[in-house]
Amino acid sequence: MRTSKKFAIWLVSLAAAITLTACGGNDGNAGQEGTGTEESTTNNESSGHSGDHSSMDHSGSGEVPEGIKEAENPKYEVGSQAYITEGHMDGMEGDEATITGAYDTTVYTVSYTPTTGGKKIENHKWVVHEEIADAKEVPFKEGAEVKINASHMEGMDGAAAVIDSVQKTTVYTVDFTTADGQEVKNHMWVTENELSPSE
Repeated sequence: MRTSKKFAIWLVSLAAAITLTACGGNDGNAGQEGTGTEESTTNNESSGHSGDHSSMDHSGSGEVPEGIKEAENPKYEVGSQAYITEGHMDGMEGDEATITGAYDTTVYTVSYTPTTGGKKIENHKWVVHEEIADAKEVPFKEGAEVKINASHMEGMDGAAAVIDSVQKTTVYTVDFTTADGQEVKNHMWVTENELSPSE
């Protein structure tokens, strides 16, 4: 009887350990890119991304890449509010955001393998033209092999990448608060078609 009781306790302990290990694996680097160049801790990116995005740094200093041009006539002016219609991280979609910057540029979704190792990240949104090494005036084309000069995620800066899509548009940096109360400052980037007017 005593042996079966010990076995039952051991079995429950084992199940608890497995559960905790599984949960912990999803957190990745919850501190997400503490470099201050982009977005702060949180969950994985959603909306068409693959791979583990837990290392994405969702808050940033507000510093933008050299050479990017401020939008002359953005749909959403700096200081105005808008709703985020597509989230790059859990708890982002549907949030009301404050526009902190608006820039006219070409944006890319990219696939790359982090310099720190790990799974390949596919269709990462977004990297702007000015965050690509040796970028000229002419935008890159789909399929182009490039080097990323941005640290939105751990292991991204300096990574070799392939351009998955190209879009010329206005991009925004935004402040918002996630559903779980996390304040995100100067999130880079949200495209114009990922926002809707706040009434």
